[in-house]
Amino acid sequence: MSLNNTPSGERITIGFFGMRNAGKSSVVNAVTGQELSVVSDVKGTTTDPVKKAMELLPIGPVVIIDTPGMDDEGDLGELRVKKARRILSETAIAVLVVDGTVGFSDGDRMLLDLFKEKKLPYVVAYNKSDLPGFTASEDGIPVSAASGDGIHELKEKLGSFAKSMQNEKKIVSDLLTPGDIVVLVIPIDEAAPKGRLILPQQQTLRDILDAHCTAICCQDTELPQTLASLAKKPRLVITDSQAFGRVAKDTPANIPLTSFSILFARYKGDLAELVKGAAALAKIREGDRVLISEGCTHHRQCGDIGTVKMPAWIEKFSGAKPEYTFTSGGEFPEDLSGYKVCVHCGGCMLNEQEMNWRISHARESGLPIVNYGIAIAQMHGILRRSLEPFPEILALLNE
Repeated sequence: MSLNNTPSGERITIGFFGMRNAGKSSVVNAVTGQELSVVSDVKGTTTDPVKKAMELLPIGPVVIIDTPGMDDEGDLGELRVKKARRILSETAIAVLVVDGTVGFSDGDRMLLDLFKEKKLPYVVAYNKSDLPGFTASEDGIPVSAASGDGIHELKEKLGSFAKSMQNEKKIVSDLLTPGDIVVLVIPIDEAAPKGRLILPQQQTLRDILDAHCTAICCQDTELPQTLASLAKKPRLVITDSQAFGRVAKDTPANIPLTSFSILFARYKGDLAELVKGAAALAKIREGDRVLISEGCTHHRQCGDIGTVKMPAWIEKFSGAKPEYTFTSGGEFPEDLSGYKVCVHCGGCMLNEQEMNWRISHARESGLPIVNYGIAIAQMHGILRRSLEPFPEILALLNE
């Protein structure tokens, strides 16, 4: 997979923050070497977060986000500031751009406090080093977006952060030994994209190959004959969550079974917290509010998992008909009060920071949260079996 094809959810997200007219957009353009953001002497030119997936040396694949000024004014300004603060939840590295001719403001200090609260690695870039009256503190890097001075040092600092943050987590390869066989069950139905695999399937397949193991793909209807044709017992069967029930019946008990969604809950979320949330599904009562959230946006089809299949499974399992709220893409409610449970997708299109923010936000709001794969396994009575590859998580069900 080339750098340009790296999914956004796997890229390091760098957010640029600061006050109006500090020169955030100019610094972004200087760092990226592109006219990514509109630059003007008028305060508040950047009105909404600007995102760009790109390759940035010496880091590699990144998402750059230029945010509105945090001192924007009026009702509209408050909305822009709220959006900028929300961007912090998906930021892996923060850059605070300070106008070096004005100095550190209360707003800048507030931003630094937010970075520290979220435990974000950050760097302070004192901009406008080419202008009279410029001063900079020792804890930052003097830069000039106009002349390019200090931009190389800023990029090197970002690169050092990125190197220390390289994700050592694996999707599945840490469960495997070279030479193992893994069967991937991939249903091809009306909801399956034409001519390609979805992202979790692609990434899991690549991780298996990187571990020097053999991956065998089949549809759920072909699993029995696929298993019968193998001379060696598979180390693991991984299925699309929607086929969990059928695949569990066709997979012998001595072959471990799990789902793509459960693997991704471990890879870029909090598997333990999501497993705990599964218990809430049995407690849903008539009229309760259920939040169903997806990290991507796609065309809804007649058999859509989020809006059609999941509600049907919930109602059959709980024996009640709740009220549903559906969100997708970057939408996730700030106010989670009043919901009984949140059922979230696997989060393959979200980065680790965003997925963990959603989980922690739910936990802090007292809202149980569970993802699709865990919810489906729970409602089909096979959650315990699907967690057998993860003994420490399986133990939670015994508590």
